[in-house]
Amino acid sequence: MKPALREQILTIIAEIPAGRVTTYGRIAAMTDGGTPRLVARALRDLPEGHDLPWFRVITASRRLADHPGAVEQRARLVSEGVLFDGGGRVASKVLWP
Repeated sequence: MKPALREQILTIIAEIPAGRVTTYGRIAAMTDGGTPRLVARALRDLPEGHDLPWFRVITASRRLADHPGAVEQRARLVSEGVLFDGGGRVASKVLWP
């Protein structure tokens, strides 16, 4: 991945406010040439100890992606007041931007 694209992705993720979420696709659309898969790759490659709100990025279906940190992700979102319906979907009213 080009360093400029990675920087764009990480900058956008850093701007997601507490209690809000966005999708891989929405982040990709805000970049110059990004794709949802490249956003996922940038998240997967984050170094240990980073402070980016990675947990505020969800799938287009408003569900959490299937990954090892999904339990932690859900807990962090709930602690910020994000609610999930019975199907595990986040309310569309908390989508950012």
